[in-house]
Amino acid sequence: MTTYRQPGLVLTDHRFPVPLDHARPDGERIEVFGREVVASGNAGADREQLPWLVYLEGGPGFGARRFIGPQAWLGRAVQEFRVLLLDQRGTGRSTPANRQTLPLRGTPAEQADYLAHFRADSIVRDCELIRRRLTGGAPWTVLGQSFGGFCATHYLSTAPQGLERVLITGGLPSLHATADEVYRAAYPRIRRKNEAHYTRYPQDAERARAVVAHLLDHEVTLPGGGRLTPEAFQSLGTLLGSGEGTHQLHLLLEGAFVPTPGGPALADAFLEQVQAHLSYAGHPLYAVLHEAIYAQGKGPTDWAAERVRAEYPEFDAGAALAEGRPPLFTGETVHPWHFTTDPALRPLRETAELLAARTDWTPLYDPERLADNRVPVAAAVYHDDMYVDTGHSLTTARTIRGLRTWVTDEFEHDGVRAGGPRVLDRLLALARDEI
Repeated sequence: MTTYRQPGLVLTDHRFPVPLDHARPDGERIEVFGREVVASGNAGADREQLPWLVYLEGGPGFGARRFIGPQAWLGRAVQEFRVLLLDQRGTGRSTPANRQTLPLRGTPAEQADYLAHFRADSIVRDCELIRRRLTGGAPWTVLGQSFGGFCATHYLSTAPQGLERVLITGGLPSLHATADEVYRAAYPRIRRKNEAHYTRYPQDAERARAVVAHLLDHEVTLPGGGRLTPEAFQSLGTLLGSGEGTHQLHLLLEGAFVPTPGGPALADAFLEQVQAHLSYAGHPLYAVLHEAIYAQGKGPTDWAAERVRAEYPEFDAGAALAEGRPPLFTGETVHPWHFTTDPALRPLRETAELLAARTDWTPLYDPERLADNRVPVAAAVYHDDMYVDTGHSLTTARTIRGLRTWVTDEFEHDGVRAGGPRVLDRLLALARDEI
């Protein structure tokens, strides 16, 4: 363990060996990284008396957020908890899985078999091993953001004895929906986010049309070697699911073009910013495993987002251009072409294909056990959340015994970051039955 300080905090880095396959506890082991955080004033002998809160980041594929000092919700949490910021397996410093490391596993088929152990079920079993090591067996509080909430719901289904309480922000999953059903619910929400964006910034309609027209006539390469196709440009719509995203997209579009001797061209600064938003280099598992988080033994996911998109022809950028409509942005969807346009994903194309065709995924949730839940649970559900369907979340909320919801349109999907202490305060109060 390594311990060091930041303003207002004392941090301790932990590394935990865990089985790759929890069904074979004596088999191959991987390493999971977690960063313990306590307030400077609690770093003495009293530290051992503090209850634990483990934070599960959204994703899949993202390591826990790297805070500097008591920022956002963390400042509120360390007032009463020892916080563990956990890099879920394959992310951050937890035996990272990416184009550089996965070839060590062997063939694409061997890589796919390896990554089949990187869903919520394995993450929760990692948590249980780590909990017993850190707490001496005492239950802890889980804070799950987005996909972290999916993991927390699985936790309630399989190991409620490890939980003191559960707090979920923008991450109550459907217990039954297939990947196809998830995306049939998603595309109309994404369309509404586009309509709201163009209502706020009507000048962006012509700007987006100009970019699509340029990309249809020119082959454009991003600074990191990725290809910017019309479909890749449309996927900037992932910004529309965050609180400041519509404004960020507007500011990005207003600087799209610069004059050159050969006529208007996409600006280097624009392309640099686009790359930062579109590259999967920092979180490749988001693309590789994204649809697998919805798979529960009901057949292959088979690129559900791509197939379902064909049911919504209004998202065809070329047709929009021909018909004089502004192109619709997409978001929260992964497509086969991502594995040809993005250099970070190209080497993983065959592995991703094998995962999309996989049929032996096990169920992730136990509705009967959730209906008899005894763990205090509070969930923030964001009105018209672009990433997680509000209707699905509320149906699940009615299934989990005792769960209390806070439904709000004050925040978008990243409310736990934007709202910080206030969001955490509200959820803790709900879970403790104080309001």
